[in-house]
Amino acid sequence: MKDRNHSGPFFCATISKKENNMEEKNQTIVKKTVKNGITFGTCLAMVISYTTWHSVFWAIIHGLLSWIYVIYFILRY
Repeated sequence: MKDRNHSGPFFCATISKKENNMEEKNQTIVKKTVKNGITFGTCLAMVISYTTWHSVFWAIIHGLLSWIYVIYFILRY
């Protein structure tokens, strides 16, 4: 007798749905992580800039540079 739990198109379709669902979840997690990382980098750059130079103008400019300014600040100072 054939084992119906591990063969046939229904089982394959179930695996495909699970794999697709996992891929979608992983993509969502990566997108959220990237968005939060960019926001945190911008905020960090602005805080470092403002506390160092006491200028809103430079804080905005450095916030646009984000992680580039943070890395520059770490290496320079």
